[in-house]
Amino acid sequence: MRSTIGSGVIVLALAFAVGSLPGLTPSYAQTQGSDRRQDRRDDRQDARDTRQTGREDARDAKVDCKKDDNKNRAECRQDKRNSKQDARESARDQKKD
Repeated sequence: MRSTIGSGVIVLALAFAVGSLPGLTPSYAQTQGSDRRQDRRDDRQDARDTRQTGREDARDAKVDCKKDDNKNRAECRQDKRNSKQDARESARDQKKD
């Protein structure tokens, strides 16, 4: 008799617990924050891509500059630096928008 009462209490407790679950409302507290974080991640990735493209372009420009023999090494190096700096500025502008 005792086991019948004990199992009845367990079944009643489970029924009460499961019955109260649909009454819970979904919480959306983190959705806006996670959207903002994802936007920042996307902005940072775009900025990284811009800087990487700038590095590659600067590398190619320096090689071309060396082949032309119109400028000395220092002038080619300065051109590369300026090219990379332009890419950095573009990346900063992307992150601000």
